[in-house]
Order: sequence, then C-alpha cells, then structure tokens
Amino acid sequence: MSRSLCRALLVAAALLAPLPATSARAGESDNQERQLEQAGARYRGPAYAIALIKFENKTPAKVLGIGEAATDILRTQLKAAGLEPVDLTEEALRQQDELIRLQQTGQVKTGKKDASQGFDAVDFRIQGAITAYSELEEGSDMLFYQKKTQIARVSVDYALIDPATGKSLLSESGSGEWRKETGGVMGFGSKSTADMGLREGALRDALSKALLKMLAKLSDVPYQCHVLMVDNQTVVIKAGERSKLAIGTRAGVFRSGPELIDPETGKSLGKREKKIGEIVVTGHVSDRLTETTIAAGAGFQTGDIVRVLK
Repeated sequence: MSRSLCRALLVAAALLAPLPATSARAGESDNQERQLEQAGARYRGPAYAIALIKFENKTPAKVLGIGEAATDILRTQLKAAGLEPVDLTEEALRQQDELIRLQQTGQVKTGKKDASQGFDAVDFRIQGAITAYSELEEGSDMLFYQKKTQIARVSVDYALIDPATGKSLLSESGSGEWRKETGGVMGFGSKSTADMGLREGALRDALSKALLKMLAKLSDVPYQCHVLMVDNQTVVIKAGERSKLAIGTRAGVFRSGPELIDPETGKSLGKREKKIGEIVVTGHVSDRLTETTIAAGAGFQTGDIVRVLK
C-alpha cells in the first residue's frame, strides 16, 4: 500500500471517528443516587436532628481533605433525605463523653438532665472514617482510537448512634467506586489528568449506600424522647410537630436504671429499663413540644424515657 493511500486512510478515519469524549460512571452509583432521592421522598418518619461528626481520615497515605469532603457530601445527602444535619465538633463530643463518665462515677451529680441523654438538639449522631482510597488507570489501544479509564475506589466505616444509650443502631463498612473514561483519535484527547471529581464520585457512591441503610434503620426505630414536665394527668414530652406523631398515638414510659458496667472492660453495657406506664398523645404545642395524657401508671418524672409502642 502506497504512503499516499495510507495517509488518505488515516485522514478519513480521523474524520469519521468520534470526537474526543470524556464520560464518568460509577457502576451503580447513579442508581444509588436515584434510590436515595426516592427514599428521601418516601421518608415519612420524624424530622430527626442528626449530629454529624467530621469523618476521620484513616487512609494510609492520608489523602488530603478526604474526611472533610465525606462530611460535606453526607451533610447534603441528609438534608435531601428530609433530616436535619447538625455539625458537632470532636471537642464537644469529647466533653460530653467526659461528663457522662463523671456522672457514672458519682463525681458529678446528674441534676435535671442526665448527660447520657445527649445534646438537646440532637436525636442521633453519625460518625465514621475513610479507611482507604486508591486511584488506578486502565487503557486500551485500537487501530485509530485510544481509550483510558481512571478508577477511584474508597472504603468507609460508619456508625449510627443513639446518644441516649450510647449504642450503635448500625455499624458497618462500605465501599464506593467512580470511573472516568477518556478517549481520542490517534492519541489526541485521551490524556487523563488529575480530577477531584473522581474522589467525590467514589465518596458519593459509598455514602449513598450507607445512608440508604441508615434511613431504613431510622424507619424501623420506634420514636423516642423524654418527659419534660408532669402536671397532674398531663405529661409534656419533647416531641412536637416534627415528630409527626398522630393524635391518639400510644407510648410507653420507662424509668432508666443505673449504668451496667462490664467488670472486665469497665465499659458501659447500657442501662436496665423498667416500664412504669403509658401515655396518649393529645396535641402538639410547638415543633418540639407535645402534650399527652396518662393512660396507665403513675409517678412519672422529668427525664423518663418515652417510646412509641408498635
């Protein structure tokens, strides 16, 4: 084949071949995002306030800013799902844990509020860590066309915690992946460059999966709050319109006992609870206050645990 004919064929191939293109995909990431949007749209549970603690960066190479990026993404996803994210610093959490420890040892009196009930504005808290992050590149060369794929993978640990008990309602590990494809004719346009979207895409994929599981768990958890005031047969509880409790909803009232400490580890295993009665929702006073009437039992006190009966 003559050189002129070869050149003509190459020019024709270049003209007929698709222009350089870039595409990004993440396996099931887009589907996860759609599921998350649907779950948020369907979520009819209480408008919980969720404390969000900055994710720890435990990646071996200490990837710069990955913990902050994960926290920002999860904050947006929580809001989209109908929950209220509340930023909580590690220092505030440390002080809370220290107060709980001092109350448990008797060095600090409980007073009107037990520290283990958590922060006033928080119903649950989420904390976690990014444990691994990697990027790799795959390539393929055809006669007139080259394609390269950048792949980002991330691993996360996360926990959904009930501050009233300190127990994890959900504690799991997950992963996410994001792919970016670049292609071009005769090598043009196929060069891959550093792209922060790879990291965000992998994080969004992993955190979407995690939040789907947390939303499912929150939907199954009976609504829980505390008694604020007792006035004869009326009991005011911390719930309100945001709780979405219907008039006539029946709830049990429980008295929390002393902390149960594991003698081997010295760590708390929770508290023993005793049911002391039941109440019925009669009306909401505000977005955070609800009035109820006593249906059974007596001797209710401020701080008693209220849990909706299923």
